[in-house]
Amino acid sequence: MKDGKFLTLGIETSCDETAASVVADGRFVMSNVISSQIDIHTQYGGVVPEIASRKHLERINDVIAEALSGAGVKAPELDLIGVTYGPGLVGALLIGVAAAKAMAYACDIPLIGVNHMHGHIAANYLEHHDLEPPFMALIVSGGHTEIVNVPGYNKCEKLGGTRDDAAGEAFDKVARVIGLGYPGGPKIDRAARDGDPDAIAFKRVYLEPGSLDFSFSGLKTQALNYLNTEKQAGREINVNDVAASFQEAVTEVIADKAVDAAVRYSQKRIVMAGGVASNSRLRYLMEKKAGERGIDVLKPSPVLCTDNGAMIASAAYYEYGSGRRTELDLDAVPGLEF
Repeated sequence: MKDGKFLTLGIETSCDETAASVVADGRFVMSNVISSQIDIHTQYGGVVPEIASRKHLERINDVIAEALSGAGVKAPELDLIGVTYGPGLVGALLIGVAAAKAMAYACDIPLIGVNHMHGHIAANYLEHHDLEPPFMALIVSGGHTEIVNVPGYNKCEKLGGTRDDAAGEAFDKVARVIGLGYPGGPKIDRAARDGDPDAIAFKRVYLEPGSLDFSFSGLKTQALNYLNTEKQAGREINVNDVAASFQEAVTEVIADKAVDAAVRYSQKRIVMAGGVASNSRLRYLMEKKAGERGIDVLKPSPVLCTDNGAMIASAAYYEYGSGRRTELDLDAVPGLEF
């Protein structure tokens, strides 16, 4: 405790960002340090788990020290430590979990293991200080596309998820094939701005009536078949049109299902979360379609959409407030369910 504020250190190492943040009272970011490995993994066309783990090990202590220094806080002044323990890459998760447990033990500070997906939802509390449950959450990232009903701070009911590729994964794969490279999501978004979303009639995949699940593998195959057909016919491929048309087919389905879920559950707010929540077309369609139904859409700034320690600190704060405690035998759970 410092100056009457409850201070939480959040540690995040689930994939390729080594991140730590100090958050006051679960809502106010005092520091937010993110060490990205994107330049390293770009040359391989995707995240290499072994390299990610090694880089986390090299950076974790410095990143935590930077977060504490940036907040003007010393470790003993912390009231709580939160750390991502799943889902994610097991080797990467273990680095953050080990660092958090060591610090909690050495400084006698309570520890909370945080579900990474709960953290993404909590990012909205950092951006919208008056936000309280209930609301509907849409989580869209490289590994997840999920619709979640949130009736309380520590209650999450998953209503739908991806049955194969997540939206971010589909963007990465198509971006690679059309020569945009990694990471695919931001590059598809940029290219699409100069393309025609109606140029190519990619099929929208809604699955069976009433389903809130997603499936993008078929859409990805449609895109690959289109590219192969055009190449074999000797026709020039307009990369921007492919990007815009593919993005439209993905984001339209996501927006439709998220709004449908909110209407069904009588929720008047949808919060967006995850890296793909930064996609400009998805943001536009969500606001348009939700607005037509009288539903508000809230979203974090881009830096809080990506993996970060602040969202983990916020989620940990509310877990701790509910009376939950994590023992020092906490282990990484790469396949952790919602």
